[in-house]
Amino acid sequence: MTFIPGLQLSRLFYAEAVRPLLDRHFPGLPHAAARIGSGSEVLGFDTARSADHEWGPRLQVFVADPAPEIGELLSRELPKEFRGYPTHFVPADNEHIRKMAPTDGPVFHRVDIARLTDWMTGALGFDPTAGIGARDWLATPTQRLAEVTGGAVFHDDTGELTAVRSALSWYPDEIWRYVLACGWQRIGQEEAFVGRAGEVGDELGSAVVAARLARELMRLCLLMARVYPPYSKWLGSAFASLPGIEPIRLALTGALAATEWRVRERFLGEAYEMVAARHNELRLTEPLDPRTRPYFSRPFRVIGAGRFVAALHATGSLAGAVDQFVDSTDVLGRSENTRGIVDVVHGA
Repeated sequence: MTFIPGLQLSRLFYAEAVRPLLDRHFPGLPHAAARIGSGSEVLGFDTARSADHEWGPRLQVFVADPAPEIGELLSRELPKEFRGYPTHFVPADNEHIRKMAPTDGPVFHRVDIARLTDWMTGALGFDPTAGIGARDWLATPTQRLAEVTGGAVFHDDTGELTAVRSALSWYPDEIWRYVLACGWQRIGQEEAFVGRAGEVGDELGSAVVAARLARELMRLCLLMARVYPPYSKWLGSAFASLPGIEPIRLALTGALAATEWRVRERFLGEAYEMVAARHNELRLTEPLDPRTRPYFSRPFRVIGAGRFVAALHATGSLAGAVDQFVDSTDVLGRSENTRGIVDVVHGA
C-alpha cells in the first residue's frame, strides 16, 4: 500500500467520511475541523514507520457543545477502513497510546470532539482565547507551541480556531528577544569547555560539550527563523529544513564527527561565525563582530556569546523559557509542572 502522509490522510478523511456524516445528521452545526496536537504528521515528519502508533485517519472537531451523540454517531457510521487504513484504534502499550486495527463492531475512532477552549487548555495549560501573558509563553514548551500551530485546519465556521493559531504563531517581540538572549547565554556558559576538556586529554568530555553546544546553536537558528524548535527526535529534521542552513549543518556535523578537540573547536568556530552573521541579519541589535576570539588569555576560540546577550538587553533571570533550562520529558509533558517551575524561576 502506498503511504499517504498523515495530514493528507486526515484532510481526506474529514472531507469524505466525517463531514458528510455531520452534514447529514447535524445539519448546519457550526464547527472547526483540524489535525493539530501531538503526532509526527503535525510537524510534517511522518513516514510509513509512524503508522505503528498514534497515527492514522484522525482529527479534531471543535464545537460549542461537544455532545456525546456526535462521537457515538461516528462510532456507528464511520467506515471501518479509509484509503486502506483502519479507522478503529486499540491500545498499543497502554490505554493512552493507540494503534490502528481492524474491527467488525463499532469503531473506536480518533475523531476528537471537543470545545476549543477545553482542548487548548489541555494542550497548553492555559486558555489562549482569554489572552496570552508572559508566563504563558515562558511556561509552554516549544514542542507544544509547534503542535498547536502546526498541522492544518480543514474547516472553521467561526474563525475562532484560526484566530487562536494566529495569536500563538510566534512570540511577541519582547519574548522573542528574551529567548534569543537566553539561548546565547547557554552557549556562553560552556563555549570554552570544548577546548579546556580537550586540553587535559578528555576527548569524550570535550565531545559531549560540543554536542550540547551544537544543540543550542540548532535551537538558536530555529528561533532566529521564527520556528518553534521541536523536541529531540525532530530537532535535526526541523533544523535541516531551514533555508540556507546547509553550511552550518556541515560545520556542526564536522564538530560532532571530530575525534580531536582542536578540529572540533575549529568546526564549532565556523558554525559560531555563521550563526552570529544570522543574528546580524535580524537587525534586532547593532551589528556585532561575527568572528571568533580567544577566551580571555586562554588559547580557546569562542564567539563571546555574552556580547549577544548584552546587545539584546535581556534583564532579570536569564534561565529562559522552560525548555531552555528543563530537559526532562516527564516534567515538560505536564503543564502544571512547567507553570509551577516558571513561577519559581521567574517569580510568581
